[in-house]
Amino acid sequence: MHFAGPAIVCASRPHGETAVVVRLLTEAQGLVAGYVAGGRGRQLRPVLVPGNLVEADLRARIEGQLPFARLELLTSRGPWLSEPLPAAAIGWATALTAAALPERHAYPALFPALSALLDAVCHAPSARGWLPGLLAYEALLLRELGYGETSPPAGAELPALLAAFDALGQRLDRYPLAERRNDVMGARAMLRERLARLG
Repeated sequence: MHFAGPAIVCASRPHGETAVVVRLLTEAQGLVAGYVAGGRGRQLRPVLVPGNLVEADLRARIEGQLPFARLELLTSRGPWLSEPLPAAAIGWATALTAAALPERHAYPALFPALSALLDAVCHAPSARGWLPGLLAYEALLLRELGYGETSPPAGAELPALLAAFDALGQRLDRYPLAERRNDVMGARAMLRERLARLG
Protein backbone atom coordinates (compact mmCIF):
# COMPACT_ATOMS: atom_id res chain seq x y z
CA MET A 1 0.00 0.00 0.00
CA HIS A 2 1.31 3.42 -0.95
CA PHE A 3 -0.48 6.75 -0.78
CA ALA A 4 0.88 10.25 -1.22
CA GLY A 5 -1.26 13.37 -1.22
CA PRO A 6 -3.21 15.83 0.90
CA ALA A 7 -5.07 14.55 3.95
CA ILE A 8 -7.02 15.95 6.90
CA VAL A 9 -6.01 14.81 10.37
CA CYS A 10 -9.17 13.45 12.04
CA ALA A 11 -7.80 11.70 15.13
CA SER A 12 -4.57 10.60 16.76
CA ARG A 13 -3.76 8.45 19.74
CA PRO A 14 -0.49 7.59 21.47
CA HIS A 15 1.21 4.32 20.59
CA GLY A 16 4.10 3.14 22.73
CA GLU A 17 6.46 5.68 24.26
CA THR A 18 6.95 8.12 21.39
CA ALA A 19 4.79 7.12 18.43
CA VAL A 20 1.25 8.02 17.39
CA VAL A 21 -1.40 6.25 15.31
CA VAL A 22 -3.09 8.91 13.22
CA ARG A 23 -6.35 8.66 11.27
CA LEU A 24 -6.47 10.73 8.09
CA LEU A 25 -9.24 11.54 5.63
CA THR A 26 -8.04 11.41 2.03
CA GLU A 27 -9.97 11.95 -1.16
CA ALA A 28 -8.88 8.79 -2.98
CA GLN A 29 -8.46 6.30 -0.11
CA GLY A 30 -11.08 7.55 2.35
CA LEU A 31 -10.16 7.22 6.02
CA VAL A 32 -6.72 5.66 6.55
CA ALA A 33 -4.65 5.00 9.65
CA GLY A 34 -0.90 5.44 9.80
CA TYR A 35 1.93 4.95 12.28
CA VAL A 36 3.88 8.15 12.93
CA ALA A 37 7.26 7.47 14.56
CA GLY A 38 8.13 10.25 17.01
CA GLY A 39 4.61 11.67 16.74
CA ARG A 40 4.54 12.65 20.41
CA GLY A 41 7.68 14.75 20.04
CA ARG A 42 7.85 18.53 20.03
CA GLN A 43 8.19 18.82 16.24
CA LEU A 44 5.35 16.54 15.16
CA ARG A 45 2.81 17.14 17.92
CA PRO A 46 1.53 20.42 16.34
CA VAL A 47 1.22 18.67 12.96
CA LEU A 48 -1.09 15.98 14.37
CA VAL A 49 -3.79 18.38 15.61
CA PRO A 50 -7.24 17.27 14.36
CA GLY A 51 -8.40 19.52 11.54
CA ASN A 52 -4.93 20.17 10.15
CA LEU A 53 -4.37 19.71 6.43
CA VAL A 54 -1.18 17.74 5.79
CA GLU A 55 0.77 16.30 2.90
CA ALA A 56 0.84 12.60 3.74
CA ASP A 57 3.08 9.82 2.52
CA LEU A 58 1.89 6.39 3.72
CA ARG A 59 3.71 3.16 2.91
CA ALA A 60 3.14 -0.44 3.94
CA ARG A 61 5.07 -3.46 2.70
CA ILE A 62 2.08 -5.79 2.70
CA GLU A 63 -1.67 -5.27 2.42
CA GLY A 64 -3.37 -5.13 5.79
CA GLN A 65 -0.28 -3.83 7.60
CA LEU A 66 -0.54 -0.49 9.40
CA PRO A 67 1.38 1.85 7.08
CA PHE A 68 4.17 4.12 8.22
CA ALA A 69 3.19 7.76 7.73
CA ARG A 70 5.32 10.82 7.06
CA LEU A 71 3.38 14.06 7.39
CA GLU A 72 4.15 17.62 6.43
CA LEU A 73 1.93 20.46 7.63
CA LEU A 74 0.10 22.40 4.90
CA THR A 75 -2.59 24.28 6.88
CA SER A 76 -2.75 24.55 10.66
CA ARG A 77 -6.03 24.84 12.58
CA GLY A 78 -4.07 25.41 15.80
CA PRO A 79 -4.70 29.18 16.05
CA TRP A 80 -8.48 28.58 16.28
CA LEU A 81 -8.29 25.97 19.03
CA SER A 82 -8.01 28.69 21.67
CA GLU A 83 -11.51 29.92 20.70
CA PRO A 84 -14.18 27.77 22.41
CA LEU A 85 -16.76 27.64 19.61
CA PRO A 86 -14.44 27.01 16.63
CA ALA A 87 -12.46 24.49 18.72
CA ALA A 88 -15.67 22.59 19.54
CA ALA A 89 -16.78 22.63 15.87
CA ILE A 90 -13.39 21.38 14.61
CA GLY A 91 -13.32 18.72 17.33
CA TRP A 92 -16.82 17.49 16.49
CA ALA A 93 -16.40 17.44 12.70
CA THR A 94 -13.14 15.49 12.86
CA ALA A 95 -14.36 13.11 15.61
CA LEU A 96 -17.52 12.37 13.62
CA THR A 97 -15.48 11.63 10.50
CA ALA A 98 -13.03 9.38 12.34
CA ALA A 99 -15.78 7.45 14.14
CA ALA A 100 -18.40 7.07 11.40
CA LEU A 101 -16.35 6.15 8.33
CA PRO A 102 -15.01 2.67 7.66
CA GLU A 103 -11.28 2.41 6.92
CA ARG A 104 -10.04 2.57 3.32
CA HIS A 105 -13.43 3.18 1.75
CA ALA A 106 -13.36 6.08 -0.69
CA TYR A 107 -15.97 8.82 -0.23
CA PRO A 108 -14.64 11.44 -2.67
CA ALA A 109 -17.32 14.03 -1.82
CA LEU A 110 -16.45 14.08 1.89
CA PHE A 111 -12.85 15.28 1.60
CA PRO A 112 -13.59 18.63 -0.12
CA ALA A 113 -16.71 19.08 2.03
CA LEU A 114 -14.78 18.65 5.29
CA SER A 115 -11.97 20.85 4.01
CA ALA A 116 -14.44 23.62 3.11
CA LEU A 117 -16.23 23.27 6.46
CA LEU A 118 -12.96 23.61 8.40
CA ASP A 119 -12.03 26.68 6.34
CA ALA A 120 -15.44 28.21 7.08
CA VAL A 121 -15.14 27.51 10.82
CA CYS A 122 -11.75 29.22 10.87
CA HIS A 123 -12.61 32.23 8.71
CA ALA A 124 -16.32 33.03 9.12
CA PRO A 125 -16.94 36.02 11.39
CA SER A 126 -19.32 34.00 13.60
CA ALA A 127 -20.89 30.56 13.99
CA ARG A 128 -23.91 31.75 12.01
CA GLY A 129 -21.58 31.76 9.00
CA TRP A 130 -20.45 28.14 9.32
CA LEU A 131 -23.34 26.36 11.06
CA PRO A 132 -25.24 25.77 7.76
CA GLY A 133 -22.04 24.24 6.37
CA LEU A 134 -21.74 21.93 9.37
CA LEU A 135 -25.33 20.76 8.91
CA ALA A 136 -24.70 20.21 5.20
CA TYR A 137 -21.58 18.14 6.02
CA GLU A 138 -23.47 15.97 8.50
CA ALA A 139 -26.28 15.44 5.97
CA LEU A 140 -23.73 14.56 3.26
CA LEU A 141 -22.01 12.06 5.54
CA LEU A 142 -25.33 10.36 6.32
CA ARG A 143 -26.16 10.21 2.61
CA GLU A 144 -22.73 8.85 1.63
CA LEU A 145 -23.05 6.10 4.26
CA GLY A 146 -26.48 5.13 2.90
CA TYR A 147 -28.71 6.56 5.62
CA GLY A 148 -30.96 8.55 3.29
CA GLU A 149 -31.42 12.09 2.12
CA THR A 150 -31.54 14.94 4.61
CA SER A 151 -31.74 18.57 3.57
CA PRO A 152 -30.67 21.15 6.14
CA PRO A 153 -32.68 24.39 6.09
CA ALA A 154 -31.33 26.97 3.66
CA GLY A 155 -31.05 30.56 4.82
CA ALA A 156 -32.76 29.81 8.13
CA GLU A 157 -32.50 31.80 11.33
CA LEU A 158 -30.54 30.49 14.30
CA PRO A 159 -33.47 28.74 16.07
CA ALA A 160 -34.28 26.73 12.91
CA LEU A 161 -30.60 25.87 12.43
CA LEU A 162 -30.34 24.65 16.02
CA ALA A 163 -33.51 22.58 15.59
CA ALA A 164 -31.99 21.00 12.47
CA PHE A 165 -28.75 20.43 14.41
CA ASP A 166 -30.70 18.54 17.10
CA ALA A 167 -32.62 16.47 14.52
CA LEU A 168 -29.45 15.50 12.66
CA GLY A 169 -27.81 14.62 15.97
CA GLN A 170 -30.52 12.06 16.67
CA ARG A 171 -29.97 10.44 13.27
CA LEU A 172 -26.19 10.36 13.71
CA ASP A 173 -26.58 8.86 17.17
CA ARG A 174 -29.02 6.24 15.94
CA TYR A 175 -27.22 5.15 12.76
CA PRO A 176 -23.49 5.60 12.08
CA LEU A 177 -22.52 6.29 15.71
CA ALA A 178 -24.78 3.71 17.38
CA GLU A 179 -21.80 1.61 18.46
CA ARG A 180 -19.57 4.52 19.52
CA ARG A 181 -21.80 7.30 20.77
CA ASN A 182 -20.43 7.50 24.32
CA ASP A 183 -17.12 9.06 23.39
CA VAL A 184 -18.06 10.80 20.13
CA MET A 185 -21.42 12.33 20.97
CA GLY A 186 -19.80 14.07 23.94
CA ALA A 187 -17.98 16.31 21.45
CA ARG A 188 -21.32 17.15 19.82
CA ALA A 189 -22.95 17.88 23.19
CA MET A 190 -20.16 20.34 23.99
CA LEU A 191 -20.64 22.08 20.64
CA ARG A 192 -24.43 22.25 21.16
CA GLU A 193 -23.95 23.81 24.59
CA ARG A 194 -21.69 26.48 23.13
CA LEU A 195 -24.03 27.16 20.21
CA ALA A 196 -26.90 27.71 22.66
CA ARG A 197 -25.02 30.74 24.05
CA LEU A 198 -25.31 32.51 20.68
CA GLY A 199 -29.03 33.08 21.07
